[in-house]
Amino acid sequence: MSIIVGYVPTPEGAAALNRAISEAQKNQSRLVIVNSSRGDALVDKRYVQAEDLTAVTQRLEKEGVEHLVLQPVRGNDAANEVLDAAEEYQADLIVIGLRKRTPVGKLIMGSTAQQILLEASCPVLAVKAGA
Repeated sequence: MSIIVGYVPTPEGAAALNRAISEAQKNQSRLVIVNSSRGDALVDKRYVQAEDLTAVTQRLEKEGVEHLVLQPVRGNDAANEVLDAAEEYQADLIVIGLRKRTPVGKLIMGSTAQQILLEASCPVLAVKAGA
């Protein structure tokens, strides 16, 4: 059993990671953390830096969660990376964080969460920060 979590260093990403850890512990599942960057900018604030990644990894080890961290930089958007990981690791669940966006914002910028919700072949758990 595998659980995939799309993780970015934001309150929404932290909420998704926290819930994914709980689900992995409850179901004795491997947790696959996907943190990707398209690689089209010199600095991508969504890409987890080494010291933060070390803290996440240490937490997972301390909590006894089998895990794998993926940080692809292949020019793909985050939704495709999460969906690809879900297929490759035969996910039983995908966990994502949500943030509030206006309808116009979603129309112009698209929605990573929406794409994952519509295209995933397994259940998706969407978590709001502070929830």
